Amino acid sequence: MPEIPEAPGYELPLLLFAGFRSLIDRLHAELARQGHPDIRPAHGFALQAIGLPGSTASEIGRRLGVSKQAAGKTVDRLIALGYAERADDPGDARRKLVRLTPHGLDALARSAAIFEELRASWSRTLGRERLHDLEASLRTAVPPDAFRLDASSWLGS
Repeated sequence: MPEIPEAPGYELPLLLFAGFRSLIDRLHAELARQGHPDIRPAHGFALQAIGLPGSTASEIGRRLGVSKQAAGKTVDRLIALGYAERADDPGDARRKLVRLTPHGLDALARSAAIFEELRASWSRTLGRERLHDLEASLRTAVPPDAFRLDASSWLGS
């Protein structure tokens, strides 16, 4: 069996990023076709940071790794697009919560379904076993606390 040459070290992060970018670009193209043409990748991270029960701007900022003011700007944009709304916090009258609207919940539900379709596409391309091995290998190599919603701020958007 011929020896497989080692790829240069810089290629691994580029391939991982290209795979991520490919999935995200395809997701957003399909979301646009399904009635969400204005949503951007940073919005997806923000919708996740808001969560189903809602969150304060400070909590959203912490989850995204940005200031409360930066989170507020993103929230303002999501509100303008109809994905979120501000509401009184039933547990503390001094606080305002940001909550997802039905439009925001629809975007998250459609995103989840589209990601399932994209994964199925990768499974057809790579083969079910190879995709499973890739995912298992990444779960082994990536630290358990590595998944954070602050990717959009880390990427500079």
